[in-house]
Amino acid sequence: GNFVYMSPAAEKITGYEIKDFMDDPSLMEKIINSSDRMMYAEHHKIVMKKGEDIPIEYRIMRRDGETRWIRHICKKIYNIKGEFLGIRGSNIDITLRKDYELQLIQQKELLYITLESIGEAVISTNKDGRIVNLNKEAQRLTEWTKEDAVGRDLQEVFQIIHEETLNPLPSPVEIVLKKNEVVNLSNKTVLLSKSGKKYVIADSAAPIIDNDGNITGVVMVFRDETAKKIFEAESLKASKLDSLSVLAGGIAHDFNNILTAIIGNISLCKYLIDEGSKIYKKLDIAERAAEKAKDLVAQLMTFAKGSMPVKKNISIKTLINDLVNFLLSGSNAIAEVDIDDDIWNVYADEVMITQVIHNILINAEQAMPTGGKVTIKAENVIINVNSTIPLNPGRYVKISISDTGIGIPKATIDKVFDPYYTTKAKGTGLGLASAYSIIKRHDGHIEIDSKIGVGTNVYIYIPATLQKSTEVVAQDKIEIDLKGKVLFMDDDVNVFEVGKEILNNVGMDVIHAREGLEAIKIYQDALNKNEPFDLIILDITIPGGMGGKDTIKRLFEIDSSVKAIVISGYSEDIVMSDYKDYGFSGVLRKPFDFRKMISEVKKVLNN
Repeated sequence: GNFVYMSPAAEKITGYEIKDFMDDPSLMEKIINSSDRMMYAEHHKIVMKKGEDIPIEYRIMRRDGETRWIRHICKKIYNIKGEFLGIRGSNIDITLRKDYELQLIQQKELLYITLESIGEAVISTNKDGRIVNLNKEAQRLTEWTKEDAVGRDLQEVFQIIHEETLNPLPSPVEIVLKKNEVVNLSNKTVLLSKSGKKYVIADSAAPIIDNDGNITGVVMVFRDETAKKIFEAESLKASKLDSLSVLAGGIAHDFNNILTAIIGNISLCKYLIDEGSKIYKKLDIAERAAEKAKDLVAQLMTFAKGSMPVKKNISIKTLINDLVNFLLSGSNAIAEVDIDDDIWNVYADEVMITQVIHNILINAEQAMPTGGKVTIKAENVIINVNSTIPLNPGRYVKISISDTGIGIPKATIDKVFDPYYTTKAKGTGLGLASAYSIIKRHDGHIEIDSKIGVGTNVYIYIPATLQKSTEVVAQDKIEIDLKGKVLFMDDDVNVFEVGKEILNNVGMDVIHAREGLEAIKIYQDALNKNEPFDLIILDITIPGGMGGKDTIKRLFEIDSSVKAIVISGYSEDIVMSDYKDYGFSGVLRKPFDFRKMISEVKKVLNN
């Protein structure tokens, strides 16, 4: 149809005059945005059919090229006789409103992206405590999707309990509505997910207030602090061990020198006399007592700073089976061992790891005085970056030791790894503390859970290796056919004397040096006389003198073919664990006995 009238307002909106529309009846359709033309055409068809239609909104391009938004409504008009005259259209420029709407949409999108991107979980409710919105992190922690959670009561989705008592905690919404202020959640708050998983959480809930000052709802912002809680607990344990490490480092060297003299002399005497004599039996009792003292010092040594594991590839399957057979055979406890057929080996200190599992098995047996069941399981696990276990990603062997004993109260379970903490009348309080220290030195992890009347579970993670184990088959009888000349450096005369007696009794000559400079001079003089030493034994720690690490360097400058064994009761560096890197051919821990010393000497001389 043709235009017959256009108001000044319409001319202002479009930038065209009435004459332009009269000259070109299709001009209106031309200036409508191409995406909106079909809607406009359909609108007019409906108007012609029904007489009027609901308003529509579309875009036009003004004569000056500016785009404007129009709200349009029209209806058919008739004369007094009821004859159809045409269509009257009303147009309102709504560009400003559309700009505001676009800004509002953009702000909502920005708010949505922000809520979904932040690391904190956010849940908002109305004043009745029903959920209005929750972001991605809140969905992850609660395990409720937004679609399922919206409209539900907060306490159905956000279930929180006290970390220690496990009693339900009141809804934050109720507290906020009552106090009309920001409230912080208890630092002992645990969130229960839909599947029952527990998360230690923090933070706060605040009222949502409109422009009139009325509370319309509550917003909660919380975060998962489970990993932080574990880290803080681990740090606290480590700090407690620091004080013990000072004590351990100070006395371990002296204690082991004393025990070397005791154990070495007892073992030598046993070697020299008949096994059937009464004296032999008494020596055997004394040796077992000394071995217990040695084990106690070994546990104490695990706390010493710098006491490094002497690692090698070991079969955890063999180690566990041997320990179970030795410790639990004949006891009231029934042992069940479940080890994966393809279990990986571990790269660890065999003595230390044996000590860890030994301590835990003893605890399990003692927790079941009337009998019970101990289950030992070993399996391969791979830790990834998303794991809540505080370990570097990689391969680990997980050892689980479970008993059906009396259990540990929740109030004291956090103390079981503390040095000197014990609930046993004759306990030392070092068993689990030393186990914790050893596993940490292996870059592993140990944790425990327990329930009164049900039992206790201990979980150990040790770094795995795909390499084969380096097991040595034990010998029942040492074939002694040694000859040669030995330079023995140790500041403790008693240690030297017992070492000398052991080596003399198998046919070797032994010369003593008290510290490194003296040892170097003696060695150089022997070379000059063409009477070289076949073997050197060097104590790594010489108070006030040159120790074994520096001495071996100087000796290699004199003689590149030198064969040396490093000995120590306590290592302040990594020489004991990486002895070959420092030029040593063998390693011997104090306190040593006749068999261990001769075995190591034979190995070095025959290699």
